[in-house]
Amino acid sequence: MKKLFAALLSLGLIIGFSFSAGDAAEAKTKVKTYKNCKALNKVYKGGVARSKSVKNKGGKTKYKPYVSKALYDANKKLDRDKDKIACER
Repeated sequence: MKKLFAALLSLGLIIGFSFSAGDAAEAKTKVKTYKNCKALNKVYKGGVARSKSVKNKGGKTKYKPYVSKALYDANKKLDRDKDKIACER
């Protein structure tokens, strides 16, 4: 009985880890890199912030930025003033 339980538990863990590893890899491939700020602002009007606690150094903006660490990291080159908000408007 104990061997059967141990075998089922091991099988469950193996299956669980294999599905979770696939989800993590799939999530990384969905992050899009934009060519310039005009293209990024078509989708995200206020730009993309790395976290919700960052403050804009460039002055007053019209729109609130979308918060996503992965999306910001993929488009970090578009953050000209290095305030952790890419393409703010």
